[in-house]
Amino acid sequence: MAMHLHVTSVPPGEAPLWVREQWVGLALPLAQKRTGPLTFLTSGVLSGPKGYLPFLLALFTGKLKRQVGFRVEAQAAIRILATRSSEAAAWWQENAPHQLRPKRYFVFQQGVGHVSESID
Repeated sequence: MAMHLHVTSVPPGEAPLWVREQWVGLALPLAQKRTGPLTFLTSGVLSGPKGYLPFLLALFTGKLKRQVGFRVEAQAAIRILATRSSEAAAWWQENAPHQLRPKRYFVFQQGVGHVSESID
């Protein structure tokens, strides 16, 4: 059975607070094999690199930050978010469409929720 991150508190990030608040209460499928938090190199959804070459430049210049958390596939997360708030999902589509490409992921910081097999 797929593991889900149950978001219980507002995650930090560059999206407006009203958008980030809409994650609370949602169950998001993990896009990682381990159920525990992992360490990732991350960037801001608005201020970070928007393509592969800019990502490599940010990597080699030390502009990415280490983040401990849970990886969730971005497109799946936005589809689930849209069930709660079409406005919040639209914010992502309008302001960070580069984050919604295939094989893009959100990292939800450790502490914003808990992992379980159920989606309830």
